[in-house]
Amino acid sequence: MNPLETRNTHCPWCDAPIELTIDVSAVPQTSIEDCQVCCAPIVVHVAMDPDLDDDLVIRLERDGD
Repeated sequence: MNPLETRNTHCPWCDAPIELTIDVSAVPQTSIEDCQVCCAPIVVHVAMDPDLDDDLVIRLERDGD
């Protein structure tokens, strides 16, 4: 099993499509990533959802809001 997964989502600042690489061996986790388009800081929350067969749940927030 590959511990890294790639997920496509959108920046909460500029709504541009962005790609996140997530280490699924370290879930739950919270990190701060810069948007690849507007460079704004994004807080990335990752967890497993037992109600969705332990699928990854990703929540993005604007850092500093």
